[in-house]
Amino acid sequence: MAHAQRSICVYCGSRHGVRPVYSEVAGQLGRAIAGAGWRLVYGAGDVGLMGDVACAAQGAGGETFGVIPVHLLDREVGKRDLSSFIVTETMHERKKVMFMNADAVVVLPGGAGSLDEFFEVLTWRQLGLHDKPIVILNTDGFWDPLIALMDHVIAEGFAGEDLRDLYHVVSDCDAALEILNARLTDTA
Repeated sequence: MAHAQRSICVYCGSRHGVRPVYSEVAGQLGRAIAGAGWRLVYGAGDVGLMGDVACAAQGAGGETFGVIPVHLLDREVGKRDLSSFIVTETMHERKKVMFMNADAVVVLPGGAGSLDEFFEVLTWRQLGLHDKPIVILNTDGFWDPLIALMDHVIAEGFAGEDLRDLYHVVSDCDAALEILNARLTDTA
């Protein structure tokens, strides 16, 4: 019996950032997703790390599912050569479509949008609305301040220690793939 193709939602920046390693890891992740036979779900941009992860997945023969709101088509250079390209009316709709079409989430370096996406799916998981794995790929320590913030929230009594159980922090693509393989195989 064939299983449905698994999909990995990647949240990441529409810029490249200051360190070349961010683009390198985005490319590694895109190739790894395609190599595992999974579909990339992402924000449909052809700029920054979004473009890097998508081009790498495509170059490795992977399926790509991009979702972009109409007001960002020009700004994020909507990548129209994807396997699936969806234009939404709003950012909220974009996030919902991306998440509903994914089995797991990986967070690469990014800005306010990536943080917004991460905190939304983390909150949904905390509330029991889903059990999809959330992986923070902490490239070159980029997310260290976020991890410290989460520890601070726990230390100050605004979340329990179990908050840390809702996401995984890894430093490289191999570790991310190991977690995704384990979690996606368990739910196959």
